[in-house]
Amino acid sequence: MSSSTAHNDKSNQSPHDHAPKPDQVRIIVNDQPVVLNGPHQTGASIKQAAISQGVPIQPDFVLSEIRPNGHQKVIPDDARVTLKDGDEFWAIPGDDNS
Repeated sequence: MSSSTAHNDKSNQSPHDHAPKPDQVRIIVNDQPVVLNGPHQTGASIKQAAISQGVPIQPDFVLSEIRPNGHQKVIPDDARVTLKDGDEFWAIPGDDNS
């Protein structure tokens, strides 16, 4: 009787798969889900994606990231951010009466 051993040799598989895959990130803006294509975004692109997906905000709203400690960090329109699934943001009208 011969014993056969199955080998799962993955050394011939490239760690870099060049097939195009959507790198979607799911975040929350004003308690509503928003899906973005790729983790690298700006404040403006986050707001634009939220608007296009039905979140009732305007492009001139102030965007803030809700940090794990509960504090908020303002994200300017031109700021580059790296997103991960589950990140939460809040967009509110700006206060010009300072």
